[in-house]
Amino acid sequence: MIRRLTAALLLSALLSSGGSAQAAPKDVDAYVTQALKQFDQPGVAIAVVQDGKVVFQQGWGVRLAGMSAKVDENTLFQVASNTKAVTSAALAILVADGKLRWDDPVTDYLPWFRLGGDPYVTREMTVQDLLIHRSGLSLGAGDLMWWFGDFSREEIARRLRYITPATSFRSHYAYDNVLYVVAGEVVKAASGMEWDDFVRTRIFAPLGMRRTQTSVRMFAPGDNVAVPHARVNTAGAMEPISWDTVDNIGAGGGINSSVADWAKWLMVQLDSGRTQSGSRLWPEEQTRIMWNPGINIPVGVPSPAFMALRANFNGYALGWGVRDYRGFKLMNHTGGLAGMLSRVFLVPEKRLGIVVLTNGESNAFNALGWWVLDYMLRAPKTDWASVYAEAGNSTLAADRAFEDSAAAARRKDVGPSLPLSALAGRYADAWYGEVTLTEEAGHLVLTWSRSPGLTADLEHWQYDTFRARMRVPYAADAFVTFQLKHDGIVDRMMMVPVLPSTDFSFDYQDLLFRPVR
Repeated sequence: MIRRLTAALLLSALLSSGGSAQAAPKDVDAYVTQALKQFDQPGVAIAVVQDGKVVFQQGWGVRLAGMSAKVDENTLFQVASNTKAVTSAALAILVADGKLRWDDPVTDYLPWFRLGGDPYVTREMTVQDLLIHRSGLSLGAGDLMWWFGDFSREEIARRLRYITPATSFRSHYAYDNVLYVVAGEVVKAASGMEWDDFVRTRIFAPLGMRRTQTSVRMFAPGDNVAVPHARVNTAGAMEPISWDTVDNIGAGGGINSSVADWAKWLMVQLDSGRTQSGSRLWPEEQTRIMWNPGINIPVGVPSPAFMALRANFNGYALGWGVRDYRGFKLMNHTGGLAGMLSRVFLVPEKRLGIVVLTNGESNAFNALGWWVLDYMLRAPKTDWASVYAEAGNSTLAADRAFEDSAAAARRKDVGPSLPLSALAGRYADAWYGEVTLTEEAGHLVLTWSRSPGLTADLEHWQYDTFRARMRVPYAADAFVTFQLKHDGIVDRMMMVPVLPSTDFSFDYQDLLFRPVR
């Protein structure tokens, strides 16, 4: 659910700043500074650890565009899906505690859990299966329950019974977030603690990650926090937007942290669960399990500009991507919420870890991640900022070309089969719930029962298709199509994203709305 930034929280981005305790080398500093300008990126923070020590941790740019407060190593960002590895570690701790086993059925801990389709999948799905993206669910299935929705964690988990998998169980890789919500509920059931409390007491506290939090609701005026930014139109500059309030996804993407704190997390990962004090968060064998890929990801052939990133193998483990890079095993993950993008690398053989946190929707997080990785590996230099900037420009150009071709093919002269009054009313989808169409000032307005941020004005496009123009400018537009019965009454309403570049979490295509009579 979208909540507007309050004036007090915006001011918090202005009130505190500090210099980096361990500054980056001059050539790194120069490249990052140049990349920020190239991407019109407000701010970034980067930390590098190796052999159990911090090589450097530093911030660049500002927390809020147009203001002077600087990003530093303690600035909080939303790490988004880099939370997933923390959830995996939480479960590994519970395995070590004897509270659960990786191959236990999920229903041992959540007897009410059901996944749509074949009951066999529900019966056989294990705790480990929740983390590997091999359930058979489609890419991003059910994300609208949390992406802009206000469903609770348990509601999201319970509503999965209405989502039918797209492929057979354990046969295909398709990234999802909702099963990590279920994993968080398993943590709660096995430990007797909310996921938030468990990771705070069993991971953050022992590591001294004192600033790391699990909710933007914990931000207060005066806190050193980064404000998210996005381009609200394809030609515009980066503008501040609301923090995604993602408490309901929790275990799948809810953590806020700084590079100074995340450096501690990288070091315990690279030392197989052992902290710098010598104690252990989890046994060494659990690291081998968490880093072992459970599903293969098809390896494609990248475009010439990206050939240096071509992998020989690629897979997904427990909260980590696993691939090769320049002859080394590379653990990696990205994270993305509105206006916040992050990237993490681990090179176990080199005991090397890198985290990049950014507060703007650009490819800076990718470009700087790969460039710093090459720098630390002393690999041939690639100007990844230019490569990714060009890729971003190509995506924008493809979107504009799609808009132009769609507009050229549009039949404005062919109106809808029914008057707007006949299309208005309540519609329901099995897993999402209800939406309402009302006629206002000569057009339809789409409101979602659980997602205020997705309110949209429907503009007639052609035939029985309308374009839903979302009132929140960084929410993706959709085409809305009505299908009629033989008697001329509406049978169903379907949606698809307009632009081919739309983030998969806007999974409109999985919705099938039917009129509520």
